[in-house]
Amino acid sequence: MSSIRLRLLKWLIAPILLINLAGGGLVYLLAWTPAQLAFDQSLAEAAAGLGARLSDAGGQLQLDLPPLAEAVLRSDDSDSLYFAVYDGAGRQIAGDRDLPLPAAQAGRGQQFYDGMRQQQPVRVLVLPWSLPARAGAPVSRARIVVARTLRQRQQIQQATLRALLLLEGLFAAASIGLVWFGVSNGLMPLQRLRADLNRRAGDQLAPLALADLPHELEPVVHAFNGLLEKVGEGAQARQQFLANVAHQLRTPLAGLKTQLEWLGARHSEAESAQSVRLMLATTERMIRQTNQLLALARAEPEHFEKTRLEPVALHSLIEQSVQLFVELAGRKQIDLGFELQPLMVRGDRFLLRDLIDNLIDNAIRYTPAGGSVTVSCMPQPGAASGGMLIVEDSGPGIPPERREQVFSRFVRLDDRSSGSGLGLAIVRDIATVHAAECRIGAAGTGQGARFSIIFP
Repeated sequence: MSSIRLRLLKWLIAPILLINLAGGGLVYLLAWTPAQLAFDQSLAEAAAGLGARLSDAGGQLQLDLPPLAEAVLRSDDSDSLYFAVYDGAGRQIAGDRDLPLPAAQAGRGQQFYDGMRQQQPVRVLVLPWSLPARAGAPVSRARIVVARTLRQRQQIQQATLRALLLLEGLFAAASIGLVWFGVSNGLMPLQRLRADLNRRAGDQLAPLALADLPHELEPVVHAFNGLLEKVGEGAQARQQFLANVAHQLRTPLAGLKTQLEWLGARHSEAESAQSVRLMLATTERMIRQTNQLLALARAEPEHFEKTRLEPVALHSLIEQSVQLFVELAGRKQIDLGFELQPLMVRGDRFLLRDLIDNLIDNAIRYTPAGGSVTVSCMPQPGAASGGMLIVEDSGPGIPPERREQVFSRFVRLDDRSSGSGLGLAIVRDIATVHAAECRIGAAGTGQGARFSIIFP
Protein backbone atom coordinates (compact mmCIF):
# COMPACT_ATOMS: atom_id res chain seq x y z
CA MET A 1 0.00 0.00 0.00
CA SER A 2 1.48 3.34 -1.08
CA SER A 3 1.88 6.17 1.41
CA ILE A 4 1.47 9.87 0.62
CA ARG A 5 3.83 10.71 3.48
CA LEU A 6 6.59 8.46 2.12
CA ARG A 7 6.14 9.76 -1.41
CA LEU A 8 6.37 13.37 -0.24
CA LEU A 9 9.41 12.63 1.91
CA LYS A 10 11.09 10.76 -0.95
CA TRP A 11 10.54 13.55 -3.47
CA LEU A 12 11.55 16.28 -1.00
CA ILE A 13 14.41 14.78 1.01
CA ALA A 14 16.28 13.16 -1.90
CA PRO A 15 16.60 16.39 -3.97
CA ILE A 16 17.47 18.38 -0.86
CA LEU A 17 20.25 15.93 0.01
CA LEU A 18 21.59 16.03 -3.55
CA ILE A 19 21.54 19.82 -3.57
CA ASN A 20 23.16 19.83 -0.14
CA LEU A 21 25.88 17.48 -1.42
CA ALA A 22 26.49 19.62 -4.50
CA GLY A 23 26.59 22.73 -2.36
CA GLY A 24 29.07 21.06 -0.01
CA GLY A 25 31.35 20.23 -2.94
CA LEU A 26 31.15 23.81 -4.19
CA VAL A 27 31.90 25.19 -0.73
CA TYR A 28 34.89 22.86 -0.50
CA LEU A 29 36.24 24.13 -3.81
CA LEU A 30 35.65 27.72 -2.80
CA ALA A 31 37.43 27.14 0.52
CA TRP A 32 40.32 24.99 -0.72
CA THR A 33 41.21 26.83 -3.93
CA PRO A 34 42.27 30.08 -2.16
CA ALA A 35 44.23 28.05 0.38
CA GLN A 36 46.03 26.21 -2.47
CA LEU A 37 46.79 29.52 -4.14
CA ALA A 38 48.12 30.92 -0.86
CA PHE A 39 50.49 27.96 -0.44
CA ASP A 40 51.66 28.33 -4.04
CA GLN A 41 52.16 32.05 -3.47
CA SER A 42 54.39 31.30 -0.51
CA LEU A 43 56.52 29.10 -2.79
CA ALA A 44 56.69 31.92 -5.34
CA GLU A 45 57.81 34.37 -2.65
CA ALA A 46 60.51 31.97 -1.48
CA ALA A 47 61.71 31.54 -5.09
CA ALA A 48 61.69 35.31 -5.64
CA GLY A 49 63.75 35.76 -2.46
CA LEU A 50 66.33 33.33 -3.77
CA GLY A 51 66.34 35.14 -7.10
CA ALA A 52 67.10 38.39 -5.36
CA ARG A 53 70.24 36.76 -3.94
CA LEU A 54 71.62 35.77 -7.34
CA SER A 55 74.52 37.71 -8.84
CA ASP A 56 76.72 37.49 -11.94
CA ALA A 57 80.44 37.67 -11.19
CA GLY A 58 82.49 37.56 -14.34
CA GLY A 59 79.90 35.58 -16.23
CA GLN A 60 79.51 33.10 -13.39
CA LEU A 61 76.20 32.93 -11.48
CA GLN A 62 76.48 32.92 -7.71
CA LEU A 63 73.93 32.63 -4.89
CA ASP A 64 74.69 34.88 -1.95
CA LEU A 65 72.76 33.09 0.82
CA PRO A 66 74.27 33.29 4.31
CA PRO A 67 73.62 30.32 6.61
CA LEU A 68 71.37 32.41 8.84
CA ALA A 69 69.23 33.47 5.89
CA GLU A 70 69.08 29.88 4.67
CA ALA A 71 67.99 28.73 8.14
CA VAL A 72 65.22 31.33 8.16
CA LEU A 73 64.13 30.24 4.67
CA ARG A 74 63.97 26.58 5.64
CA SER A 75 62.42 27.09 9.07
CA ASP A 76 58.90 25.57 9.29
CA ASP A 77 57.25 23.61 12.11
CA SER A 78 55.27 21.35 9.74
CA ASP A 79 56.91 21.16 6.33
CA SER A 80 60.41 20.90 4.90
CA LEU A 81 61.55 23.29 2.18
CA TYR A 82 64.04 22.38 -0.53
CA PHE A 83 65.50 24.51 -3.27
CA ALA A 84 67.96 24.35 -6.14
CA VAL A 85 69.39 27.00 -8.49
CA TYR A 86 70.46 26.18 -12.04
CA ASP A 87 72.28 28.42 -14.50
CA GLY A 88 71.34 28.91 -18.12
CA ALA A 89 73.27 25.81 -19.15
CA GLY A 90 71.38 23.65 -16.67
CA ARG A 91 74.24 23.29 -14.16
CA GLN A 92 73.21 23.35 -10.50
CA ILE A 93 75.04 26.13 -8.68
CA ALA A 94 73.39 25.83 -5.25
CA GLY A 95 70.74 24.04 -3.20
CA ASP A 96 69.53 20.48 -2.69
CA ARG A 97 69.97 17.51 -4.97
CA ASP A 98 67.35 15.14 -6.30
CA LEU A 99 64.57 17.67 -6.70
CA PRO A 100 61.88 16.47 -9.16
CA LEU A 101 62.08 18.47 -12.37
CA PRO A 102 59.44 18.74 -15.06
CA ALA A 103 59.83 16.53 -18.12
CA ALA A 104 60.07 19.50 -20.51
CA GLN A 105 61.58 22.78 -19.45
CA ALA A 106 62.32 24.85 -22.48
CA GLY A 107 60.06 27.70 -23.40
CA ARG A 108 58.09 27.56 -20.17
CA GLY A 109 57.48 30.25 -17.60
CA GLN A 110 56.59 29.82 -13.98
CA GLN A 111 55.39 26.27 -13.43
CA PHE A 112 53.75 24.54 -10.43
CA TYR A 113 53.42 20.78 -10.19
CA ASP A 114 53.39 17.91 -7.69
CA GLY A 115 56.23 15.47 -7.34
CA MET A 116 58.08 13.07 -5.04
CA ARG A 117 61.39 13.58 -3.22
CA GLN A 118 62.75 10.76 -1.12
CA GLN A 119 59.33 9.08 -1.12
CA GLN A 120 57.64 12.21 0.21
CA PRO A 121 55.05 14.13 -1.81
CA VAL A 122 56.10 17.72 -2.47
CA ARG A 123 54.75 20.75 -4.24
CA VAL A 124 57.29 22.13 -6.68
CA LEU A 125 57.73 25.54 -8.35
CA VAL A 126 60.06 26.14 -11.25
CA LEU A 127 60.71 29.86 -11.69
CA PRO A 128 62.77 31.19 -14.62
CA TRP A 129 64.95 34.12 -13.48
CA SER A 130 66.78 36.77 -15.45
CA LEU A 131 69.49 38.98 -13.96
CA PRO A 132 69.78 42.62 -15.01
CA ALA A 133 71.95 42.99 -18.08
CA ARG A 134 75.33 44.69 -17.75
CA ALA A 135 76.76 46.98 -20.38
CA GLY A 136 78.13 44.95 -23.27
CA ALA A 137 77.27 41.60 -21.59
CA PRO A 138 74.43 39.21 -22.41
CA VAL A 139 71.51 38.71 -20.03
CA SER A 140 72.24 36.04 -17.45
CA ARG A 141 69.45 33.51 -17.01
CA ALA A 142 68.80 31.06 -14.21
CA ARG A 143 66.18 28.62 -13.10
CA ILE A 144 65.08 28.43 -9.46
CA VAL A 145 63.38 25.31 -8.18
CA VAL A 146 61.58 25.41 -4.81
CA ALA A 147 59.79 22.42 -3.25
CA ARG A 148 57.83 22.05 -0.02
CA THR A 149 56.33 18.97 1.58
CA LEU A 150 52.52 18.71 1.80
CA ARG A 151 51.96 17.92 5.47
CA GLN A 152 50.54 21.31 6.38
CA ARG A 153 48.39 21.36 3.25
CA GLN A 154 47.02 17.93 4.07
CA GLN A 155 46.30 18.94 7.66
CA ILE A 156 44.41 22.02 6.53
CA GLN A 157 42.63 20.02 3.84
CA GLN A 158 41.55 17.37 6.34
CA ALA A 159 40.44 20.01 8.85
CA THR A 160 38.41 21.71 6.12
CA LEU A 161 36.81 18.40 5.12
CA ARG A 162 35.96 17.51 8.73
CA ALA A 163 34.38 20.90 9.38
CA LEU A 164 32.52 20.78 6.10
CA LEU A 165 31.24 17.24 6.71
CA LEU A 166 30.07 18.22 10.18
CA LEU A 167 28.24 21.26 8.84
CA GLU A 168 26.79 19.26 5.97
CA GLY A 169 25.58 16.60 8.41
CA LEU A 170 23.96 19.25 10.60
CA PHE A 171 22.36 20.95 7.61
CA ALA A 172 21.14 17.59 6.25
CA ALA A 173 19.65 16.61 9.62
CA ALA A 174 18.02 20.03 9.99
CA SER A 175 16.66 19.84 6.44
CA ILE A 176 15.26 16.34 6.98
CA GLY A 177 13.70 17.46 10.28
CA LEU A 178 12.13 20.54 8.68
CA VAL A 179 10.83 18.49 5.74
CA TRP A 180 9.43 15.84 8.10
CA PHE A 181 7.78 18.51 10.25
CA GLY A 182 6.42 20.29 7.19
CA VAL A 183 5.01 17.10 5.66
CA SER A 184 3.51 15.98 8.97
CA ASN A 185 1.98 19.40 9.53
CA GLY A 186 0.68 19.45 5.98
CA LEU A 187 -0.95 16.03 6.45
CA MET A 188 -2.65 17.02 9.72
CA PRO A 189 -6.00 17.68 7.98
CA LEU A 190 -5.91 14.07 6.75
CA GLN A 191 -5.18 12.88 10.30
CA ARG A 192 -8.11 14.93 11.65
CA LEU A 193 -10.38 13.57 8.92
CA ARG A 194 -9.35 10.01 9.76
CA ALA A 195 -9.89 10.61 13.48
CA ASP A 196 -13.34 12.06 12.75
CA LEU A 197 -14.26 8.98 10.72
CA ASN A 198 -12.90 6.60 13.39
CA ARG A 199 -14.98 8.33 16.09
CA ARG A 200 -18.18 7.81 14.15
CA ALA A 201 -20.52 4.97 14.96
CA GLY A 202 -21.47 2.58 12.21
CA ASP A 203 -24.95 4.10 11.95
CA GLN A 204 -23.85 7.76 11.97
CA LEU A 205 -24.46 9.08 8.46
CA ALA A 206 -24.28 12.83 9.07
CA PRO A 207 -22.16 14.67 6.46
CA LEU A 208 -18.56 15.56 7.28
CA ALA A 209 -17.89 19.17 8.21
CA LEU A 210 -16.16 21.27 5.55
CA ALA A 211 -14.87 23.91 7.97
CA ASP A 212 -11.08 24.34 8.25
CA LEU A 213 -10.46 21.89 5.43
CA PRO A 214 -7.72 22.63 2.88
CA HIS A 215 -8.82 23.22 -0.68
CA GLU A 216 -7.28 19.92 -1.86
CA LEU A 217 -9.46 17.85 0.50
CA GLU A 218 -12.77 19.50 -0.33
CA PRO A 219 -13.48 17.31 -3.42
CA VAL A 220 -12.78 14.18 -1.38
CA VAL A 221 -15.07 15.26 1.46
CA HIS A 222 -17.78 16.32 -1.01
CA ALA A 223 -17.61 12.91 -2.68
CA PHE A 224 -17.68 11.14 0.70
CA ASN A 225 -20.64 13.23 1.86
CA GLY A 226 -22.43 12.29 -1.36
CA LEU A 227 -21.80 8.63 -0.60
CA LEU A 228 -23.09 9.08 2.97
CA GLU A 229 -26.20 10.76 1.61
CA LYS A 230 -26.86 7.85 -0.74
CA VAL A 231 -26.32 5.35 2.08
CA GLY A 232 -28.69 7.35 4.30
CA GLU A 233 -31.33 7.45 1.59
CA GLY A 234 -31.02 3.70 1.15
CA ALA A 235 -31.34 3.11 4.89
CA GLN A 236 -34.32 5.46 5.07
CA ALA A 237 -36.01 3.69 2.17
CA ARG A 238 -35.33 0.32 3.79
CA GLN A 239 -36.77 1.51 7.10
CA GLN A 240 -39.86 2.98 5.45
CA PHE A 241 -40.38 -0.23 3.49
CA LEU A 242 -40.09 -2.30 6.65
CA ALA A 243 -42.48 -0.05 8.55
CA ASN A 244 -44.99 0.03 5.68
CA VAL A 245 -44.94 -3.74 5.26
CA ALA A 246 -45.36 -4.31 8.99
CA HIS A 247 -48.15 -1.74 9.21
CA GLN A 248 -49.98 -3.15 6.20
CA LEU A 249 -49.75 -6.69 7.58
CA ARG A 250 -51.22 -5.83 10.96
CA THR A 251 -54.80 -5.27 9.78
CA PRO A 252 -55.25 -8.44 7.66
CA LEU A 253 -53.55 -10.54 10.29
CA ALA A 254 -55.80 -9.17 12.99
CA GLY A 255 -58.83 -9.95 10.80
CA LEU A 256 -57.52 -13.45 10.14
CA LYS A 257 -57.11 -14.05 13.86
CA THR A 258 -60.70 -12.90 14.50
CA GLN A 259 -62.04 -15.25 11.83
CA LEU A 260 -60.04 -18.18 13.22
CA GLU A 261 -61.36 -17.50 16.71
CA TRP A 262 -64.91 -17.42 15.28
CA LEU A 263 -64.31 -20.73 13.50
CA GLY A 264 -62.87 -22.29 16.64
CA ALA A 265 -65.94 -21.31 18.62
CA ARG A 266 -68.34 -22.96 16.10
CA HIS A 267 -66.45 -26.14 15.21
CA SER A 268 -66.14 -28.52 18.09
CA GLU A 269 -64.95 -31.52 16.11
CA ALA A 270 -61.55 -32.71 17.30
CA GLU A 271 -59.81 -32.56 13.93
CA SER A 272 -61.26 -29.19 12.94
CA ALA A 273 -60.59 -27.70 16.38
CA GLN A 274 -56.96 -28.89 16.26
CA SER A 275 -56.43 -27.35 12.81
CA VAL A 276 -58.01 -24.08 13.89
CA ARG A 277 -55.80 -23.99 17.00
CA LEU A 278 -52.67 -24.55 14.89
CA MET A 279 -53.69 -21.83 12.43
CA LEU A 280 -54.52 -19.50 15.30
CA ALA A 281 -51.12 -20.12 16.93
CA THR A 282 -49.34 -19.47 13.64
CA THR A 283 -51.35 -16.30 13.09
CA GLU A 284 -50.53 -15.05 16.58
CA ARG A 285 -46.86 -15.70 15.90
CA MET A 286 -47.06 -13.75 12.62
CA ILE A 287 -48.82 -10.88 14.41
CA ARG A 288 -46.13 -10.81 17.07
CA GLN A 289 -43.30 -10.83 14.52
CA THR A 290 -45.03 -8.11 12.50
CA ASN A 291 -45.35 -5.98 15.63
CA GLN A 292 -41.68 -6.59 16.37
CA LEU A 293 -40.68 -5.52 12.85
CA LEU A 294 -42.70 -2.34 13.26
CA ALA A 295 -41.11 -1.69 16.65
CA LEU A 296 -37.67 -2.38 15.17
CA ALA A 297 -38.28 0.15 12.40
CA ARG A 298 -39.37 2.77 14.93
CA ALA A 299 -36.36 2.12 17.17
CA GLU A 300 -33.59 2.51 14.54
CA PRO A 301 -31.05 4.76 16.36
CA GLU A 302 -29.93 6.60 13.21
CA HIS A 303 -33.51 7.67 12.41
CA PHE A 304 -34.69 8.54 15.90
CA GLU A 305 -35.54 12.17 16.60
CA LYS A 306 -34.44 13.44 20.00
CA THR A 307 -37.29 15.95 20.00
CA ARG A 308 -39.69 13.07 20.67
CA LEU A 309 -38.33 12.65 24.21
CA GLU A 310 -40.66 13.85 26.96
CA PRO A 311 -41.24 13.14 30.65
CA VAL A 312 -42.87 9.71 30.99
CA ALA A 313 -44.17 7.93 34.11
CA LEU A 314 -42.39 4.62 33.64
CA HIS A 315 -44.22 2.89 36.50
CA SER A 316 -47.58 3.59 34.83
CA LEU A 317 -46.40 2.16 31.52
CA ILE A 318 -45.17 -0.98 33.27
CA GLU A 319 -48.47 -1.41 35.10
CA GLN A 320 -50.40 -1.19 31.83
CA SER A 321 -48.09 -3.65 30.06
CA VAL A 322 -48.16 -6.24 32.84
CA GLN A 323 -51.95 -6.41 32.66
CA LEU A 324 -51.75 -7.43 28.99
CA PHE A 325 -49.52 -10.44 29.80
CA VAL A 326 -51.57 -11.81 32.72
CA GLU A 327 -53.52 -14.18 30.48
CA LEU A 328 -50.36 -15.45 28.72
CA ALA A 329 -48.64 -16.01 32.08
CA GLY A 330 -51.75 -17.76 33.44
CA ARG A 331 -51.78 -20.24 30.56
CA LYS A 332 -48.23 -21.27 31.50
CA GLN A 333 -48.98 -21.13 35.24
CA ILE A 334 -46.31 -18.46 35.69
CA ASP A 335 -46.50 -16.13 38.66
CA LEU A 336 -46.32 -12.65 37.06
CA GLY A 337 -45.82 -9.87 39.59
CA PHE A 338 -44.51 -6.35 39.79
CA GLU A 339 -42.89 -4.05 42.34
CA LEU A 340 -43.21 -0.47 41.15
CA GLN A 341 -41.96 2.75 42.64
CA PRO A 342 -42.81 6.14 41.10
CA LEU A 343 -40.22 6.84 38.41
CA MET A 344 -40.14 9.61 35.80
CA VAL A 345 -37.78 9.32 32.84
CA ARG A 346 -37.34 11.23 29.60
CA GLY A 347 -38.32 9.08 26.66
CA ASP A 348 -40.70 8.20 23.87
CA ARG A 349 -43.88 6.66 25.28
CA PHE A 350 -44.45 4.24 22.40
CA LEU A 351 -40.87 3.02 22.25
CA LEU A 352 -40.70 2.53 26.01
CA ARG A 353 -43.92 0.52 25.79
CA ASP A 354 -42.29 -1.69 23.12
CA LEU A 355 -39.21 -2.11 25.35
CA ILE A 356 -41.30 -3.20 28.34
CA ASP A 357 -43.48 -5.55 26.26
CA ASN A 358 -40.48 -7.28 24.70
CA LEU A 359 -38.73 -7.75 28.04
CA ILE A 360 -41.83 -9.24 29.67
CA ASP A 361 -42.70 -11.38 26.63
CA ASN A 362 -39.12 -12.68 26.48
CA ALA A 363 -39.16 -13.56 30.19
CA ILE A 364 -42.50 -15.41 29.98
CA ARG A 365 -41.50 -17.21 26.79
CA TYR A 366 -38.30 -18.66 28.30
CA THR A 367 -39.63 -19.34 31.82
CA PRO A 368 -40.92 -22.90 32.27
CA ALA A 369 -44.38 -23.66 33.64
CA GLY A 370 -44.71 -23.02 37.34
CA GLY A 371 -41.98 -20.35 37.34
CA SER A 372 -42.13 -16.69 38.17
CA VAL A 373 -41.51 -13.34 36.46
CA THR A 374 -41.11 -10.11 38.40
CA VAL A 375 -41.09 -6.63 36.88
CA SER A 376 -39.87 -3.72 39.01
CA CYS A 377 -38.73 -0.13 38.65
CA MET A 378 -37.09 2.22 41.09
CA PRO A 379 -35.02 5.41 41.19
CA GLN A 380 -31.25 4.95 41.23
CA PRO A 381 -29.99 4.90 44.81
CA GLY A 382 -28.14 8.07 45.71
CA ALA A 383 -28.76 9.72 42.32
CA ALA A 384 -30.67 12.95 41.74
CA SER A 385 -32.22 11.60 38.53
CA GLY A 386 -32.45 8.43 36.51
CA GLY A 387 -33.79 5.04 37.43
CA MET A 388 -33.80 1.31 36.76
CA LEU A 389 -36.21 -1.07 35.07
CA ILE A 390 -35.64 -4.71 36.09
CA VAL A 391 -37.28 -7.84 34.68
CA GLU A 392 -36.31 -11.00 36.56
CA ASP A 393 -37.36 -14.56 35.72
CA SER A 394 -36.76 -18.08 37.00
CA GLY A 395 -35.95 -19.54 33.60
CA PRO A 396 -32.78 -21.32 32.46
CA GLY A 397 -30.72 -18.11 32.50
CA ILE A 398 -28.13 -16.95 29.98
CA PRO A 399 -24.49 -18.11 30.11
CA PRO A 400 -22.08 -15.20 30.65
CA GLU A 401 -20.26 -15.86 27.37
CA ARG A 402 -23.52 -15.47 25.39
CA ARG A 403 -25.02 -12.46 27.15
CA GLU A 404 -23.67 -10.02 24.57
CA GLN A 405 -24.87 -12.14 21.63
CA VAL A 406 -28.54 -12.15 22.65
CA PHE A 407 -28.83 -8.44 21.77
CA SER A 408 -28.04 -9.22 18.13
CA ARG A 409 -30.86 -9.65 15.66
CA PHE A 410 -32.22 -13.14 14.92
CA VAL A 411 -30.11 -14.74 17.67
CA ARG A 412 -31.82 -17.32 19.88
CA LEU A 413 -30.38 -19.37 22.70
CA ASP A 414 -31.92 -22.60 21.41
CA ASP A 415 -34.22 -23.89 18.68
CA ARG A 416 -36.97 -24.97 21.07
CA SER A 417 -38.29 -21.47 21.63
CA SER A 418 -40.82 -19.93 19.25
CA GLY A 419 -39.29 -16.47 19.19
CA SER A 420 -37.72 -14.81 16.15
CA GLY A 421 -34.66 -13.41 17.92
CA LEU A 422 -35.74 -9.77 17.52
CA GLY A 423 -37.07 -8.97 21.00
CA LEU A 424 -33.79 -8.19 22.75
CA ALA A 425 -32.41 -6.46 19.65
CA ILE A 426 -35.40 -4.10 19.85
CA VAL A 427 -34.71 -3.60 23.56
CA ARG A 428 -31.10 -2.68 22.83
CA ASP A 429 -32.02 -0.18 20.08
CA ILE A 430 -34.68 1.50 22.21
CA ALA A 431 -32.27 1.72 25.15
CA THR A 432 -29.63 3.22 22.83
CA VAL A 433 -31.87 6.06 21.62
CA HIS A 434 -32.72 6.80 25.27
CA ALA A 435 -29.01 6.81 26.26
CA ALA A 436 -29.80 3.94 28.64
CA GLU A 437 -27.59 0.96 29.47
CA CYS A 438 -28.62 -2.69 29.12
CA ARG A 439 -27.25 -5.23 31.57
CA ILE A 440 -27.79 -8.97 31.90
CA GLY A 441 -27.06 -10.86 35.08
CA ALA A 442 -28.19 -13.82 37.11
CA ALA A 443 -31.47 -13.65 39.04
CA GLY A 444 -31.37 -12.98 42.75
CA THR A 445 -32.54 -16.53 43.50
CA GLY A 446 -29.50 -17.93 41.66
CA GLN A 447 -31.59 -19.40 38.81
CA GLY A 448 -32.86 -17.43 35.83
CA ALA A 449 -31.93 -14.14 34.21
CA ARG A 450 -32.09 -10.54 35.35
CA PHE A 451 -32.42 -7.79 32.70
CA SER A 452 -31.68 -4.26 33.90
CA ILE A 453 -32.27 -1.06 31.93
CA ILE A 454 -30.49 1.85 33.60
CA PHE A 455 -31.82 5.26 32.52
CA PRO A 456 -29.61 8.35 32.87
